[in-house]
Amino acid sequence: MNAVSNKAIVQVVLPAAKSVAELRPDFGAIEKCPGRGIVVTGIAPPESGFDFHSRFFAPKFGINEDPVCGSAHCGLAPFWCKELGKCDFVAYQASPRGGVLNIHLDEQNQRVLLRGKACTIMEGTLLV
Repeated sequence: MNAVSNKAIVQVVLPAAKSVAELRPDFGAIEKCPGRGIVVTGIAPPESGFDFHSRFFAPKFGINEDPVCGSAHCGLAPFWCKELGKCDFVAYQASPRGGVLNIHLDEQNQRVLLRGKACTIMEGTLLV
């Protein structure tokens, strides 16, 4: 296991996607960790069709586990780019609901593009 921290999210790297999926989080302990949450990730087996799996936990903000967290994958893309030597990924968030993300890291413009299925939860207008 390898853990990396920035001010926002602690990143934990496990040796395999299976470890990520089988993880039984202690939300009380996670809530005491620094930052806004913990993302756990591991490399996927080649036959799975995925590059890596992940899970994101943020219980101190009322989200024990985010089903499919786009912001966490914006941080994972540069990490996996260095690890796998590529900029396009198919990731699986192994939460109980689960979800697939197609990710492109645009290194030149320092942007991460997330592609996949989504549904609108809320619409609104902000008056400034």
